[in-house]
Amino acid sequence: MTHDPAIETRGLTKHYGSVEALTDLDLEVRAGEVFGFLGPNGAGKTTTIRTLLDEIRPTAGSAEVLGMDTHSHSVEIRSGIGYVPGDLAMYPNLTGRDTLTYFANLRGGVDWDYVGQLAERLDAELDKKVGDLSSGNRQKVGLIQAFMNRPDLLIMDEPSSGLDPLVQREFQAMMREVAAEGRTVFLSSHTLSEVQRVADRVGIIRTGRLIALEAVADLRSKAMRRIEFQFSEPVEAAVFQEVDGVSDIEVLRRRVMLSYRGHLDALLTLLAGRYDIVDITTHEADLEEIFLTYYRDEEEGA
Repeated sequence: MTHDPAIETRGLTKHYGSVEALTDLDLEVRAGEVFGFLGPNGAGKTTTIRTLLDEIRPTAGSAEVLGMDTHSHSVEIRSGIGYVPGDLAMYPNLTGRDTLTYFANLRGGVDWDYVGQLAERLDAELDKKVGDLSSGNRQKVGLIQAFMNRPDLLIMDEPSSGLDPLVQREFQAMMREVAAEGRTVFLSSHTLSEVQRVADRVGIIRTGRLIALEAVADLRSKAMRRIEFQFSEPVEAAVFQEVDGVSDIEVLRRRVMLSYRGHLDALLTLLAGRYDIVDITTHEADLEEIFLTYYRDEEEGA
């Protein structure tokens, strides 16, 4: 395993005439992490992936995958990655097993025992023609072909499309296992709940520009949350107004409800020295709330 970043871009830009699909993307995805790449349809996620895979050429900037330039070493890069495109298409008259054999031959062979394990975990139907499979079962075949050569880097564009919840959970476990082995997952998605469960860090992209790049835990700690305190004695609202990040304060004698953006320890440190806290209830913001907050802030800033 190399210690180079799995993916590194510098000023990566792609314009289609007057359409700025991707602008000045500076991104580093570390080896051994699950990286979530978030944004709605049209934000630039697929353009980024297609540029990394040298399917399209950038207007400006550069990118490296597994320590190699994406254009001059595109063939070598492909041997070290697994890829699930967002518009997955396969030969309809081949069975799932035939499809996997075809990809295995392109890669110089695979461990078929491992392929069998993947198929069992995903409950995949490999002996039916791909054209006769549901979209979810076709997706399973696509996932198996991406994982089966144990690549150093998995690049996946909306990979959970069509999967039922139990299979999604197994797929999430597979991604975490890849990271635990020191390999890397680049997960492009607008399924925020999935990214929240598996990702170490996330990048949020809006209209072709990266607007946030942080660890999931840090994003959640800085997001707005709703907190309810129960004290042993009445308190005044003015006490809470001293703390940066506090808003929407409601005081009902011994019970206080407020919104707070920041690390909780700053708030608790202030209160612990003054009042006897009987109980605390907090509603942690999930990734969807954080995501929408970033987009709302960007719109207000614009």
